[in-house]
Amino acid sequence: MKLSREKINHLSQIILKAILADDRVEYFMDDNKLRLEIVKVLTDEIKTEDDIDVAVRKTISSYGRDLREGSSEWEIVYARHYQEETKKRRGLSL
Repeated sequence: MKLSREKINHLSQIILKAILADDRVEYFMDDNKLRLEIVKVLTDEIKTEDDIDVAVRKTISSYGRDLREGSSEWEIVYARHYQEETKKRRGLSL
């Protein structure tokens, strides 16, 4: 998913406000450094999601049969491979 720099900055400001408003959260850096770290995390996550999507589409395109994107079969195959690729890259047990 592509998000503009402005949207990522806007999201980081919303997240920062939520963190600052939560009495249970303690942090030890100034607000702007924390916001920049939030931007980095968001950017990294979006990049990872995009990389996973590319890998899954490549896997599906290597199938011998023609799966049309948007078909129910394609959606099922995509979801299965997306889950597997996410698990492999992030070391999760889904």
